Order: sequence, then structure tokens, then C-alpha cells
Amino acid sequence: MRTIRTSLFATAALIVGMSVASARDKTLTVYTYESFTSEWGPGPKVREAFEAECSCTLDFVPVADGVALLNRLKLEGEGTEADIVLGLDTNLTHEARATGLFAPHGITLDNVSVPGGWSDEVFVPFDYGYFAVVYDTEAVKTPPQSLKELVEGGGEPKIAIQDPRTSTPGLGLLLWVKAIYGDDAKEAWAKLQERVLTVTPGWSESYGLLTSGEAPMVLSYTTSPAYHLIAERVDRYKAAEFAEGHYIQIEVAGITTAGADNPLAAQFMQFMTGPGFQDVIPETNWMFPAGATTEPLNPVFADMIRPEEPLVIDPQSIAENRDAWIDEWLEVMSQ
Repeated sequence: MRTIRTSLFATAALIVGMSVASARDKTLTVYTYESFTSEWGPGPKVREAFEAECSCTLDFVPVADGVALLNRLKLEGEGTEADIVLGLDTNLTHEARATGLFAPHGITLDNVSVPGGWSDEVFVPFDYGYFAVVYDTEAVKTPPQSLKELVEGGGEPKIAIQDPRTSTPGLGLLLWVKAIYGDDAKEAWAKLQERVLTVTPGWSESYGLLTSGEAPMVLSYTTSPAYHLIAERVDRYKAAEFAEGHYIQIEVAGITTAGADNPLAAQFMQFMTGPGFQDVIPETNWMFPAGATTEPLNPVFADMIRPEEPLVIDPQSIAENRDAWIDEWLEVMSQ
């Protein structure tokens, strides 16, 4: 009896184990930022389209913002549950690659098209855009026309910005200032501090301050007004075109070493470059698509600022200096 009972328990355990393994094999876990997974973001439509293709479960795990994604992955290390991290950008790719926590994607990049071209065996872009100061025309009659005017123009009107330690837009502004001011960036931050209303952990919180009327300006994207024009039929919000140009953001995804054995990871990455994913991006993530689409861009996007020569800093230089540049920012902003 004891032998039979033990055998039954062993068989049951084996069946449960096989069921758990089978469920895991049919699940893809993707870490991404909160606005991507929101009901108005790309996440719900992307999940529906991919699950219909893969007959699997796509599990999005939201994290506050892009920089926070990399921070979380570093904390979890090789034990992470993420198969894919979606929402880093090219300002973080060198540092992300250096962790050793990402694997080659192994997909074709025939569909990928971004400014400057793309060839990377680890990271794949899914959209791109340009940072901008977005303002409320009912509160700001004369917006700044350059980054220097924003920095050196006094304390009004106020702007909400994001923390570069947790937010990719926040890091983007840090690099934008560095690209224009170089070694004088610390002095620039000291001047800009007078104008900063608040610093939020992520983009969603600061943009909400603009739309609620609490902040007249916010750090966002040149394409942000497209949302208001298309979804709300409101032309109240504009992006200020800066004389020095605009810093580019190319958002990417990568397969983790922990997820490299999950065949759904490569399938999703290839799917991400095609219409099932890319058609969703413009009018949910409000960025320019980085892959193949079947739907033409709404004509509204033709009026969005799209600089021919965007500002950019080499990812390796960013990786080598990011901590020092953030410390410089903190020293000023904490006073």
C-alpha cells in the first residue's frame, strides 16, 4: 500500500510538473513601462494580436518607466522572470548590453527603418520620436523657441520634467542639455531649476499635470499634440520647435538570457517589427513606427516636428558618464 501510494504521489507530481512546464512554455513575460500597458496604450491591442498568432499568453509586467526597467533587471539578475524587456532606448543600450543579461535576438531586421539605419544583434527598435517641450496654448502665449531660451529665460512659465534616474524622457532631457551645454551643463541646470515646477518619476505623472492644468509646460515628445488632435479633436497643446534641434529617442526591446530558451521570445520580436504591432504604435504610443505598417500615418503626423538631423550622444559615452551626469543634475536639483 505504501509503495502504491508513493507511486501515485510521484505520478501526480509528475503530471503537475508537466502541466506547469507546459503552461510556462506557452507564456511570454514582457517587462515594459506603465503607459505601454495602460488601457489607452499599445499593450491591449498588441496582446490581442500576438495571442491570436501564437495561441499563447502574453503577460505584460508594468514598471514605472524605461530607466526603471533596466534598474529592475539589474536587481533581478539572471533570476528575472522577464523573457523580453521592451521600453529601453538607445541611450541605455550600451549599459544594458554590458550587464550580460541580454541574448542575441536571432531575427531578421528587413522591416526595421529608423533615422540613421539599424544593425544590432541584441536590440530591436519598435518606435522612435523626438523630445520636446509641450505647452498649453491657453496658459503660455510665448513659448521658448530654443533650449537656451528655456534654460536662461527666467522662472516662468513653469515646466514639469521627469527624473533621469527612472525615466527615459528624463534621461533624454539630461542628454539634451549636455549636448547643447557640454561642460557648462551644471550651470545650465542651476538656471533651469528656477523654471522647474516638479520632477516626477515617470512620463505619465508629469503629462497628467499638463492636461489637468497644473503645469503649463511639460517635457514630452514632438508627437504628443497628435494625440489631442486625433483622439480629442483639441488643438490646445503644441510642441515648441527649438532652434538647436531636438534629441532623438529610439525605443527598443531585447530578449533576456533567461528568456532565450523560450521560442515565443524570438517569435514576438519578429512580430514586433511587422504590421500586427507597428500599425498600433502611432495612435496608441504616439510615436513614429520603426517597422513595417499596412496602415498609413494619419495626416496629422505630417505636421509634427521631425528634425532632419536630430541631436544624439553616443551610447558608449552615455554609459561611461551617465552616473556622473546624474550626480551633477542631483547636486543642483536637490538644493
